Amino acid sequence: MPIPVAPLKQAELPVREKPLLKMMGPGIVMAGLAIGSGELIMWPWITSVVGSQLLWAAAIGIFLQLWINIEVGRWAIVTGESPFTGMVRVIKLLVYVFVFMIIVGKFLPGWARETGVALRDLIFGPNHTSPEWLWTAVVFAIIAVILFGPKVIYTAVERCIMVLIVIIVLGLIYVVWEIGSKELFLEMWRGVSNVFQFPKFPVDILADDGSVRDQLTFSRFFGAVVFAGAGGLGNLYYAYYLREKRIGMGARMPTLMSAVHKHEVKEMDTGYVYPDTEENHRHFRDWFRFVVIDQVLFFWILGSFTMFLFIFGALAVLHPIGLVPDKSSLVWDLASILEASMGTSGRYIFLIVGMSALFSTQLGGVDGGSRIFADLLHTNFKFGRWFKLEQWYLILVSTTMIVGTFSVWFFEKYDVAGLDFLFISALIGGFAMAVYVPLLLYMNLTYLPKSARPGWINIFFMVIASAMYISFAVYTIYNKVSQMLTG
Repeated sequence: MPIPVAPLKQAELPVREKPLLKMMGPGIVMAGLAIGSGELIMWPWITSVVGSQLLWAAAIGIFLQLWINIEVGRWAIVTGESPFTGMVRVIKLLVYVFVFMIIVGKFLPGWARETGVALRDLIFGPNHTSPEWLWTAVVFAIIAVILFGPKVIYTAVERCIMVLIVIIVLGLIYVVWEIGSKELFLEMWRGVSNVFQFPKFPVDILADDGSVRDQLTFSRFFGAVVFAGAGGLGNLYYAYYLREKRIGMGARMPTLMSAVHKHEVKEMDTGYVYPDTEENHRHFRDWFRFVVIDQVLFFWILGSFTMFLFIFGALAVLHPIGLVPDKSSLVWDLASILEASMGTSGRYIFLIVGMSALFSTQLGGVDGGSRIFADLLHTNFKFGRWFKLEQWYLILVSTTMIVGTFSVWFFEKYDVAGLDFLFISALIGGFAMAVYVPLLLYMNLTYLPKSARPGWINIFFMVIASAMYISFAVYTIYNKVSQMLTG
């Protein structure tokens, strides 16, 4: 059984002294985490199948995640602790659910695999015979250097993702400038504004001989909605990044340092809550204003911008010729078709952009996922105290890389593509959101001081998000059970 989580302690909310510009970073990291999942892989693939028909769902998905992230930020500002700790404080057995989801996710390293494939294609072309697991291992090795090179892990992640986002945005703007047209932008707008249009699921994808090669199913559509943004447990990483940036009560929490460097070790404790005074309320509003600006500018606007630029590429070059890429070659197919209109430079630019997007997501995923797992083990189990938090982080990052490489080697033998990894991860993430989104709203309404609780607008969108994820999860379960009973 997990050990009881200590209650929140009282402490004054620290005063914000840094200007907003110097606090920027967590939202950019979240945008980098989001770019390589639904933005690059899932939604362009869906667009190649049904055109602009479902783009409204992508817009709704990332908009609702904006409100989820704001509520994650609210909890982090006031308490300094992970939302996972608060959730386990409410329902103790949830720790097993989260641990199970994280373990399953480690066997599905879709982004590392796709990044490795893009790197191989960039160097040797798509027909090279070197195995995908080898290039996955190369990607993991680069991530290890980034995470364990400097003393402060978050600083390395933030700087790396900032550079990658600049490459992605500039590359995409150049590509869209070269291939764009007024008609395509109008078609995209029609897809976004014509809400609640659905094709009849499943949508068959035919091979050259007329046989069904693949299908766009409702569960895959659900997974893409989940990953229109960070998705799954990824939205909860935001609390860790705010803490690392010393935002709000996070200034009272120790920074996660690399275990391979010598430094003073400070044990992580559970969080705080401020006395509900006017002064603390003023300080909260000051911190919360930053969270709203950070998420609106970087997660929502920047995330939507990059997502629809990637979708635009699929709408411009894949859907008009009826080409639905093989699940293992979407990035290469897009890059190859761009070569026809932009020359060799178009192919290489898109491969570099695609590889950067995938790598930013994998880097954020390994870092954030290992932070979550280390936190869950260290905070909730007696054996978790055998190692310090940073030692757990080192163990879990290393395990992620070993297990992930083995998983790619194993599933590659059975022709399970990287896109399959991503859709399965997204489906699991959707179930996670059906659990934690309503629970997060409950925590913020009951555990926080009255002056820090969400207003009716935030409550409204959190209720809408909760209803959507719960409905999709229930429908998915119902659909699977019906198939089993009738099949």
